[in-house]
Amino acid sequence: MDEKYVVPAQTRIGHVHLKVADLDRALAFYCDLLGFEITTLYGSQAAFISAGGYHHHIGLNTWHSKGAAPAAQNGVGLYHTAILYPTRKDLAVILNRLLAANYPLSGASDHGVSEALYLNDPDGNGVELYWDRPKEQWPSKPDGSLEMYTHALDLEDLLDELT
Repeated sequence: MDEKYVVPAQTRIGHVHLKVADLDRALAFYCDLLGFEITTLYGSQAAFISAGGYHHHIGLNTWHSKGAAPAAQNGVGLYHTAILYPTRKDLAVILNRLLAANYPLSGASDHGVSEALYLNDPDGNGVELYWDRPKEQWPSKPDGSLEMYTHALDLEDLLDELT
């Protein structure tokens, strides 16, 4: 292990698989509200869902968690699942859906490289909905490294994408 290994640039996170307490409730959130599509069901215990016909971006199951309490906020585990939208307008569309459904946000941030909405799914799992600015617009420090930050996201400006 003398030579440093660097993961290939084309590597991507393929999917996330979440333990949920109630599959129907999770499907209502991820499919009915966020708009993912069911690709397959495993009885009443598990579902795979996706965007655009991919085999699955998110797996949901109750195999070890049926009826369990929400995920603990102050404990180890997944901080959030980040869902990348292709455009700023797409992020505005989902914000509009969330507002129309009176679904609570836990935050909204401009990170310089991206703009993000934060919320929790019905099981208390963190969810980030975001879009990336074009790479050439990413802020950088004098040494060329990224200058990421967390500023409040102007939600009204984001919603202006819909007009």
